[in-house]
Amino acid sequence: MTFIDTLQRRGWELASPEYTPYRIAFDVEKLTWELQFFTKHFLEAYRGSRISAASRESLAAEYAAIAEELAAEPRVLCHRDYHSRNLMLHDGSLYIIDFQDARLGPDTYDLVSLLRDSYVDFTESQVDAFIAFFLALRDGRLSAPGDPDEFRRRFDLMALQRNLKALGTFGFQTTSRQNTVYIQYIPRTLNFARGNLAQYPRFARLRELLAEHLEELR
Repeated sequence: MTFIDTLQRRGWELASPEYTPYRIAFDVEKLTWELQFFTKHFLEAYRGSRISAASRESLAAEYAAIAEELAAEPRVLCHRDYHSRNLMLHDGSLYIIDFQDARLGPDTYDLVSLLRDSYVDFTESQVDAFIAFFLALRDGRLSAPGDPDEFRRRFDLMALQRNLKALGTFGFQTTSRQNTVYIQYIPRTLNFARGNLAQYPRFARLRELLAEHLEELR
């Protein structure tokens, strides 16, 4: 959490179009592409779903609403893959690797990557505590503290998008690369998605559409 706060703060201070991460972002096109990647490689290729034209159109509308909201959020510098496997402890110091895809994005992105990590289980009380700690760090350097409930809503929206994208990656690795190691992480990631889909009424239609192909979401 401390590193994410530092990255966002220093990222703002050092912002310059001379650096590649400041010229690319999680915009509508990128976020939508990732959700369509989930449809293609997880629903269709991995689960063998046949999606009707009407359902595909409805999914596109749901994806568009998510992508447009996330893309409209104020942007900060994001590591982009800030999860357990990219955090290395060596001689008592923490090292962060795999930062080549750094770009601008929502301030919830890296926190979601860490706390809704497909490879690690946190209890909900731990997630709540970590988010509160991050907000204390962030609000300590802002002139006006933010609304924690609104931040949590945005966190959950970002988590849903990222977890669906992760499922797309797992499906792609399994079916296109014949790399089956990621299958073991699918249940945890689906569980994350199910929790957010069930929690917010706005996702009722998306949950209905996905549940046609994923019994885990019913």
